[in-house]
Amino acid sequence: MLKEFTDASFENDVLKAKGPVLVDFWAPWCGPCKMVGPVVEALAGEMAGKVTVGKLNVDNHQAYAQKYGVMSIPTLILFKDGAEVARTVGFSPKEELMKFVQQGL
Repeated sequence: MLKEFTDASFENDVLKAKGPVLVDFWAPWCGPCKMVGPVVEALAGEMAGKVTVGKLNVDNHQAYAQKYGVMSIPTLILFKDGAEVARTVGFSPKEELMKFVQQGL
């Protein structure tokens, strides 16, 4: 299941979460974000129970995008026990994103 992260929920849902959390920093106007969106949704379904997967709209929730230096979108950051363990920027096909997430586990 895909979660929707906000500045208000980020600390509890991501930083205090047990286990890995993949955050897709995106915006509705971003073309590559629209391309990677379905890939992220597919990952959420396939990795349910192993990884929490969610999206953070950088237009509406800028605090954590700024805190983690997100300069271009889509940026996907994998957190584990509250710490950033991996990051990728731009569109990646599903197979590459799956490897990216598995490396961080």
